Amino acid sequence: MTLKLTTLKLLPLLLLSASLGGALSACAPIIIGGAVVGSLMATDRRTAGTQIEDEGIELRASSRIRESLGDRVHVNVTSYNRQVLLTGEVPNAQDKQLVEQVVSQVENVRSIVNELALLGHSTLTQRSSDALVTGKVKAGLLDAKDLFANAFKVVTERGTTYLMGRVTQREANRATDITRATGGVQKVVRLLEIISEEELKNQLPKPAPVEAKK
Repeated sequence: MTLKLTTLKLLPLLLLSASLGGALSACAPIIIGGAVVGSLMATDRRTAGTQIEDEGIELRASSRIRESLGDRVHVNVTSYNRQVLLTGEVPNAQDKQLVEQVVSQVENVRSIVNELALLGHSTLTQRSSDALVTGKVKAGLLDAKDLFANAFKVVTERGTTYLMGRVTQREANRATDITRATGGVQKVVRLLEIISEEELKNQLPKPAPVEAKK
């Protein structure tokens, strides 16, 4: 979540992200009264409770960073299975450490990957470019018939694309190859939880029993 931009400046990026999301899925999740519903939740390999926890972590962490550091930092918070990825820019090493400290005190956070850069704030053009790259990577994963695209969370920051998710080794390697071949991706960082093929098989929905004809 961007902590620097005003709503007006952020609008073009939000519209871009929304258009990319709409092109990638015909059934997006809907948040109603704190509960997430929709087909994406059903195919996500996190439990429903963990998905809601991740949403809460992102909201609380972003709010506390804003309260503690204000506009001098630009931090994106992404949580998957309670592992938090921090991307964006901070002015110095002290602020980088302070952001991590603030996030570590958020409820339900399991671990933190601090990828904050000691740089000035990225421009709207740079962020729009990253959003476009993320959309292209998601489209590539969706086109791959041997992958479950919703098993991955994709984040791009300054040309570096981060892959998060609970996947098998085969899926991790396949997704990495697709991401590396995507235009605009300069580097791939894998923050994937590797599960066995047996675990994956047990997670897949069981087919409905066929009723015997009378």
